[in-house]
Amino acid sequence: MENQILATIDFYWDLGSTNTYFALKLIRPIAERHHTDIAWHPFNLGHVFKTNEYVLMKEPKEKLNNRYDDLMRWARKYDLPFLRPKNFPIKTARALRGALSMRTWNLELPFMDAIFTEYWEKDNGKIGEYSELRKIVEQLGVDPDEFEAKSESESVRQSLIDSTNKAREKGVFGAPSIIIEDELYWGKDRMEFVEDHLKKLGS
Repeated sequence: MENQILATIDFYWDLGSTNTYFALKLIRPIAERHHTDIAWHPFNLGHVFKTNEYVLMKEPKEKLNNRYDDLMRWARKYDLPFLRPKNFPIKTARALRGALSMRTWNLELPFMDAIFTEYWEKDNGKIGEYSELRKIVEQLGVDPDEFEAKSESESVRQSLIDSTNKAREKGVFGAPSIIIEDELYWGKDRMEFVEDHLKKLGS
């Protein structure tokens, strides 16, 4: 049936992930083309890294430098104003809980777009702090005090823990992780495979 939703894309993300910055922009046109919903799942990537005993910044300097060069190639390819933040990595838990809180006002995605823009385009290294997050939600028409209280609530804290645990149960080890049915695609450079999967569902 035309325009029937055949599957949901589960998109696991963390603000501190460079690859998620790109994937967040690339996944939506694909979903629109295939009339597919996206479910956004913030999760604590740092906790997953720690559990897996992985430390990004301990990789060889040459690899990290090449990784940055590659990111700039992606930015040029898709004409995106990406830059490398001076403050990296940052603590993202408040921002992740903030995204969960913004579901209350149906503003989860606008909030996500805003925080990724602040960090990965404007070099706002304080975006993980409430002082900056409050400015964003106020611009989105949400009372900052209500937002912060919601984000600090036990229910939202537990929601982030649950989302992180669910990610691990599904085999998520990095961000972004894109799951369609039981298939996991990791990284910004898996979009061709994601689209192939959706084409098969629609055939």
